[in-house]
Amino acid sequence: MADNVVLDEDRPWQELERLLDEGSHDNLEAYIADLAPSDVARCIARLDAAHRDIILGALDAGTAAELLEQLSDAQGLALMEHTAPDKAAAIVQELPSDSQADLIASMPAESAASILGEMDPDVADATRALAAYPADSAGGLMVREFVFFLGTSTVREVIQDLRRRADELEELAIQYIYVVDESGVLAGVLRLRDVLLAKGNRLVSEIMINKPAAVGVTAGLEELLDRFEATGFLGLPVEDEQGRLVGLIHRAGLDEAFDERSELRRLKSQGIVGGEELRSMPVLRRSSRRLSWLSVNILLNLLAASVIAAYQDTLSSVIALVVFLPIISDMSGCSGNQAVAVSMRELTLGVIKPIDVFYVWRKELMVGAINGVVLGLLVGLLAYLWQDNLALALVVGLALALNSLVAVSIGGAVPLVLQRLGKDPALASGPILTTLTDMCGFFFVLRFATLAMPYLVPA
Repeated sequence: MADNVVLDEDRPWQELERLLDEGSHDNLEAYIADLAPSDVARCIARLDAAHRDIILGALDAGTAAELLEQLSDAQGLALMEHTAPDKAAAIVQELPSDSQADLIASMPAESAASILGEMDPDVADATRALAAYPADSAGGLMVREFVFFLGTSTVREVIQDLRRRADELEELAIQYIYVVDESGVLAGVLRLRDVLLAKGNRLVSEIMINKPAAVGVTAGLEELLDRFEATGFLGLPVEDEQGRLVGLIHRAGLDEAFDERSELRRLKSQGIVGGEELRSMPVLRRSSRRLSWLSVNILLNLLAASVIAAYQDTLSSVIALVVFLPIISDMSGCSGNQAVAVSMRELTLGVIKPIDVFYVWRKELMVGAINGVVLGLLVGLLAYLWQDNLALALVVGLALALNSLVAVSIGGAVPLVLQRLGKDPALASGPILTTLTDMCGFFFVLRFATLAMPYLVPA
């Protein structure tokens, strides 16, 4: 019995499979509710395909929606692909409006249309509208759940309405109440404190903050971040082209969008093309995503190998160089990747723009010069202690120092140049950096060694 307990604790997906096989839906919902979010994601990843295909259908719509909220986008989408359209529609309607739009936008067009066709027409139309906005715009990040009143409402009417809808509003974490005119145009914002302290017969238009900071539906992430930093608000109202209030952006939602963009760029820089990858995905899909990057890298590495081929005689004469070639390549690559990471981070935050390429290059040269000299001295010292040859130490030390400068110059500048050209810096920076630093590193070592050959190979 003790063994079974350990097995359940270590492998909770087995308990899920058992409950699914038994059709114990009430127990299934209770078991999922008791799991930590990280355990839920782990369980879904470890379920076999047959059980993954039926789990959402075995839960009521509310519980299924809560489950999707705890999963990554890729996991949630995979589960929804195998859920009947009517059940999927019921689940989508239980999600917050921004999650509804994100899920529908990420689905194949045919699947999305089937689900929208089963949803309440008004909700479906609103979801289509949200899903049409770019994911990294104010329209793509906003939620439709917010509280607003006409400016002609009294404080007493506002308080009574809030109390009447207490259950409905409980999950909205209300910080502000917005005031609109008869056309829905944003007129002002109310702080809850002001509402509670004002006399009941006062109009909300008399105590509101006139025309609060608002953003248009097309505003990008950098503009939104600037606006949040300038105002200090936890939420920003979103207006359409006519100035009508159409949604609300939470600061937490913006921070999450920046994190997602950074993660997507990180995955691309490491050769995971096509977005998030999970090991529960089909093997061929995962393989194709990786091969599209790795295949290109073979061609690029042939260029670096051609430098070695051009100096075969030098290598055959000084075998010790073979030991230092990968060291110089790897150390320079590490320096370059650090520069790439900083540039990608600053691009994401809006701290730099493609036009700042020379500013970035100058800054990286200073760091590269210092680090290159230090690393060159260390590698040169190791070469001297190993071979007792000052010429070898100078060759490898100088090569690493110079290549470190090349690496940080490329790593810092290339992401900005690629973005200026309209290319994805996350996907292309890595291969370009690797190829050029390898080529330059091999060239420096072998060229310097050729020039110093009389001192490396005494007669």
